[in-house]
Amino acid sequence: MFGASLGGLTGFFLLLSVVPLYASSAGAGTAGAGLATGVLLFATVAAELVTPRLVGWAGHRLAFGAGLVLLGAPALVLAGAAGAGAGGLALILAVSAVRGLGFGIVVVLGSALVAGLVPAQRRGEGLGLYGVVVGVPGVVALPLGVLLVGQVGYAPVFVAGAVAALAGLALLPGLVVPAASPAAGAGGPVGIRAGLRMPGLVRPAVAFSVTATAAGVVVTFLPLAVTGGAGGLAAAGLLVQAAAATAARWWAGRFGDRHGPARLLIPALLTAATGVLGLVLVDHPVPVLAGLLLFGAGFGVSQNASLALMFSRVGPAGYGTVSALWNLGYDVGMGLGAAGFGVLVALTGYPAGFAVTALLILVALVPAGWDRRAGRAAG
Repeated sequence: MFGASLGGLTGFFLLLSVVPLYASSAGAGTAGAGLATGVLLFATVAAELVTPRLVGWAGHRLAFGAGLVLLGAPALVLAGAAGAGAGGLALILAVSAVRGLGFGIVVVLGSALVAGLVPAQRRGEGLGLYGVVVGVPGVVALPLGVLLVGQVGYAPVFVAGAVAALAGLALLPGLVVPAASPAAGAGGPVGIRAGLRMPGLVRPAVAFSVTATAAGVVVTFLPLAVTGGAGGLAAAGLLVQAAAATAARWWAGRFGDRHGPARLLIPALLTAATGVLGLVLVDHPVPVLAGLLLFGAGFGVSQNASLALMFSRVGPAGYGTVSALWNLGYDVGMGLGAAGFGVLVALTGYPAGFAVTALLILVALVPAGWDRRAGRAAG
């Protein structure tokens, strides 16, 4: 499962910042760049809502395979269009939508299977290790895609993204489904609608979703904000952010298993907000890199802490729903951040836009505080 996820996420992250750059270069401007990421992630949300049902109908292996094909194959269409100089915004958005469907299936299955395969007392560490596996593409492929565009052009990068995702298909015959699978278990499965009525699941998901909004802003607009295109500072910043998030996600899992994940969420939000505030100085490399380091650390901790909290509040039969809801919050947040910031920055400029994003993260302290108080009362 780790290997198949690694292939899918490599294909995803390699193109995550490249497609908005391509849309901008094709004449769509900042609004079009934001739409490309927004459509990708809103399609991801649609897939996440139906993936638990899809697994019940098709099984884990077939569903995972469908996700990898949908994530990888459309990038070949975009490569052909880029090579022919015929890629318009409509085609870019259509490809982004199909790839988003595949990405949604892959990520829901990934974290749900980990929760079922790892003993409950080490679930946070297991989720942290999974975060490392799927974070490596963010560390390597996300900045690499931006750099490669300047060296070889868009079409070869699109082909590389497709090949990486489709390569994961070779590992699916060995995919192991835990005995207490995410699709079934004692007490019956928890449906998406029922999960949305459980405050213990909704509060941490909403708090985390706000940090994901900032992540959507960073990965989509950092290359445009600091350089106006693919450049060294943007690539270095994306690398720092992704590496910090990956390391922090693993550390938070180990800490949470020993001391409880609930105490991590509020410090994570404060750290992330401070980091985004550093991006206000977009013309100064040191505060930009320092801000991305802090934001990445806060984002990584909030990822693990929120997901571990949600898994601890359901039984094995609810793991698929928890994974879907958490990924729903992740991708709704990233999609809103990418689409909304594109409109905002056209009116305010990048420094003011980053300041507004930092303030938005602080708003997430409200549901996080409610959750902490509710947890103390229940304890």
